[in-house]
Amino acid sequence: MTIALPPLTVEMADYEDPLHAADILLLLDAYARDPMGGGEALSEDVRERLLPALAQQPGAFSLIARLGDKAVGLANCFTGFSTFAARPLVNIHDMVVLEGHRGLGIGRTLFAAVEDEARRRGACKVTLEVLSGNEPAKKLYESLGYGQYELDPAAGHALFWQKRLT
Repeated sequence: MTIALPPLTVEMADYEDPLHAADILLLLDAYARDPMGGGEALSEDVRERLLPALAQQPGAFSLIARLGDKAVGLANCFTGFSTFAARPLVNIHDMVVLEGHRGLGIGRTLFAAVEDEARRRGACKVTLEVLSGNEPAKKLYESLGYGQYELDPAAGHALFWQKRLT
């Protein structure tokens, strides 16, 4: 017996829409609680500041994937700039598919929507970061044509580094 799923849709989030805001917080908190997101819930302070802060970021956009009425996936993205191409780029900062809904094509659908939006914005590329131990995500990203960034194989591939500021 086959169970029919509700239709999968992806919509651009409106940071001022209470439903969209609640969905973004729900999905991002689920990601934060996942071991690949750090394993800790979003703090109350972050929950209060996030949506207004996103709304103030030029070039920020979020895409929400829904199965029927249920929010099941999220892509938080930021437009940057490639000096080598002299064109915008889009960075996927967060990619979330709720556990229990993975393997249904939701991630692929979100990536297609991000890439469509990136093209609409005239972007030359889409970038993302992934933890080296996140094999399921890496497998998906590679199947979609993503790979490590390198200019010259002799120089090696780019590494993503950070320094926390206090």
